[in-house]
Amino acid sequence: MNVRPTLISLLVLSAPLGAAAQNQPATPPAQTTPAPAVPAAPQPRTIPAANYVALGVYYYEQGKYDEAYVAFRAASELEPGNGNALLGLGRSQVKLRLYSAAIETLKKLITVDSRNISAYIALSQAYQQQYIGAGDRASVTGNLAEALRVLSDAETLAQAQTGTDRSVSLSKVWNERGYVYKLQGDGPQAIDAFKQASTLNPDNAIFLYNLGDMYYATGNLPLALDYLQQAVIADPRDPYNRAYYAKLLALSGNVTAARPEAAQAAKLAPDNAYAVGEYGVVSYLSKDTVTANAQLTAAIKLDPLRYPEFYYYLGRLNLDGGDLKSARDNLTRAAALGSNTPEYAYYLGLSYERGAGIMAPDKVKARENYQRALKLNPNYKPAQDGLARVGTS
Repeated sequence: MNVRPTLISLLVLSAPLGAAAQNQPATPPAQTTPAPAVPAAPQPRTIPAANYVALGVYYYEQGKYDEAYVAFRAASELEPGNGNALLGLGRSQVKLRLYSAAIETLKKLITVDSRNISAYIALSQAYQQQYIGAGDRASVTGNLAEALRVLSDAETLAQAQTGTDRSVSLSKVWNERGYVYKLQGDGPQAIDAFKQASTLNPDNAIFLYNLGDMYYATGNLPLALDYLQQAVIADPRDPYNRAYYAKLLALSGNVTAARPEAAQAAKLAPDNAYAVGEYGVVSYLSKDTVTANAQLTAAIKLDPLRYPEFYYYLGRLNLDGGDLKSARDNLTRAAALGSNTPEYAYYLGLSYERGAGIMAPDKVKARENYQRALKLNPNYKPAQDGLARVGTS
């Protein structure tokens, strides 16, 4: 093994030679042997930027975004114009919620490589994620319009491509537009955008999933089921597609078909909180309380903050069993994490309206939560009925 000597070790090694020289006679011997040449210390090797990029890609694909960020940053410092380094750095910054930094990085990439379609799409995603993550969305009101503007630039570039590249690039642009329209609350335009994406790339399971999701969000359960079934067929091993499809089957009343789909999703990805949790949801809807409790609890343990739905169904399970303390705890978490969902507020109110054992009814808190549900949806009849039961004051 070649070990590069440090400055300290070189100094230590040279010290005895200096001391010996001081003890030599003043007059050198008549004949001297030439001292052997001392080889120069090896120069430090510079790791190529491409190596750091490859390392960043590896970490990013593993979900280790901190490590990916460090690797991509090192690559971009070595080669400031390296497009792959800047793209990876911008995407890693988005994952780490460094949205402003990500936007600047991706803008820089576009100035370096103005024909990089991936850069435009990543920049649009950065604008969207900054909007989603903002505590005060009024401060980022222009983000969604900017995201659409960037996608228009990407579409212009994609139109200039040919063959399969053109179709694939355009499908990505339209899919991203669908996300923006969804954030804007424009369901019909989101559906049209996802349809455009799926038409251009019909075998893409993500596009089919997005269509199914939007049809469900706009109240069309049959079409939602149709597209989610297609998504499962297109990518049978994707746990998200299958788990979502299973839940919608159960919500449609077809629990017989839903249960094996949900079980398979959880089996495919036992560490995936969404797949595990939706198995719990389907089990609850199938009246299998034991499996529901186990799967919902496991999903919350895997990811405690991402899915308020799982606290909601666990709270419903507690409420059905008369465990009001647990019901109130879980429904409080659901209502806090899913603050825009009237059902969560309503069932939290219901848990306070009821009493059991030492848990007395609390009509004040019940009323507050019914009113909160009605503020989110003035036509939500369960909350209207609940408020009529406890009174308005």
